[in-house]
Amino acid sequence: MKIPAGLHYTAEHEWLEVNGDIATIGITDYAQGELGDIVFVELPAVGDETKKTDSFGTIEAVKAVSELYAPISGEVVEVNSQLEDQPELINGSPYSDGWLIKLKITSKSELDDLLSADQYQSEIS
Repeated sequence: MKIPAGLHYTAEHEWLEVNGDIATIGITDYAQGELGDIVFVELPAVGDETKKTDSFGTIEAVKAVSELYAPISGEVVEVNSQLEDQPELINGSPYSDGWLIKLKITSKSELDDLLSADQYQSEIS
């Protein structure tokens, strides 16, 4: 199981990569493994606002349907449209091709509440 250093993580199994004021968000390798084969993803529209810890969509696997929770507040500036036809990208490449959304961060101080790779490893061990 991969837990890349340099990313931020949540206890709800989302990851976040920050570039300037844009955050790319996805689910962790651990989460996709627990879900099993992902068959559908419902994501917000570009321009939607999300607040930290609010649900911003759902992810459906053969085993279960799970809510996706925003690790930080922001405005959706991009959605991974490839997932409409290829939700399995999340299973095969959760940290690159399988990203979910990109947010314009509204409060960088919220990053302080997220977990490091080591802290996340401790959460799931």
